[in-house]
Amino acid sequence: MKTTVKLICGALLISANGVFAQHDSSKITAQNNPLTFSGYGEIYYQYDLNKPADNNRPGFIYSHNRHNEFNLNLGFLKATYNTDKVRANIALAAGTYMNANYATETGVMKNVYEANAGIKLGKKNLWLDAGIFPSHIGFESAISKDCWALTRSILADNSPYYEAGAKLTYTTNNGKWLLSALALNGWQRIKRVDGNSMMSWGTQLQYKPSGKVILSYSSFIGTDKPDSVRQLRHFHNLYGIFNLTDKIALTAGVDIGAEQKAKKSKTFNTWFAPVLILKLQTGSKSNIAARVEYYNDKNGVIIFSNTSNGFKTWGASLNYDHAVAANMLWRIEGRMLSAKDRIFIKDSKPVNTDFFLTTSLAISL
Repeated sequence: MKTTVKLICGALLISANGVFAQHDSSKITAQNNPLTFSGYGEIYYQYDLNKPADNNRPGFIYSHNRHNEFNLNLGFLKATYNTDKVRANIALAAGTYMNANYATETGVMKNVYEANAGIKLGKKNLWLDAGIFPSHIGFESAISKDCWALTRSILADNSPYYEAGAKLTYTTNNGKWLLSALALNGWQRIKRVDGNSMMSWGTQLQYKPSGKVILSYSSFIGTDKPDSVRQLRHFHNLYGIFNLTDKIALTAGVDIGAEQKAKKSKTFNTWFAPVLILKLQTGSKSNIAARVEYYNDKNGVIIFSNTSNGFKTWGASLNYDHAVAANMLWRIEGRMLSAKDRIFIKDSKPVNTDFFLTTSLAISL
């Protein structure tokens, strides 16, 4: 264990040296060195009016999930290698996001945010990559500054943030179409579930008809259970991003999933989750974003509530962003969740609402 910790620390120190070195253009530039370094960190404070006794947010929240404390949501140091024919990424990370999402991984893998390598096949824009990647599903990532809302939507928190496997990706010369096929170790898995001999599969199709519109469809088919109780899961994510004017933009998305009720069953438990986010640019350095969302998982496939109606929850949030500097973003958000059943706890009693305030400061290097 000590050896592992030393290796991680050494890699982080090497990456950190690279981060500072890149400010010297005589040493590292995109034109004369394919190896570059970067970093990211997001500190946050969150206050939940339900005041959870253990300071943990509800179990279906995996990002920004600590109450009434200053904490690190996600911080990583990353090395990237890019040439015309070969590319690779490795990023080591820490934070409450890593603790929550990588809880089932083992050993040093709990700190691997990204580790992959790829090779270009032929002269076309066709790449074969393998390793650990950010998920191909959805429009929200673990990196908060890249998302319109400070906290993640329920559908983002409860679909894969990361995946491990291999993928084949083709991009058209004009950049309008992206097609990808993936072989995966499972549903947000680096280490495959013990006793599971089945590979999972994914696809992505993305279309950019103009600089103002992005349309995307992603899928997953596979299982996250051992062979003895295997239940096949089908999952689909669709979204569109529309720049309506120079200052107003809209994202609309939906998750739809189905999983066999039992091994070899011909009937399925289903869930779905729509979301809308409207963003308004209020100044050269500021934005406002409003979100409305709903998550319906009455059979508890993804979110088990142990209530008569299952997990049926509405959400709404409003956040304000201000760019303190070119590489630093301050955000504040108010968010409310309202469930059909009393799935939240306040003063040791079940309630059906939860309101919380979150603020964060993110910096990119």
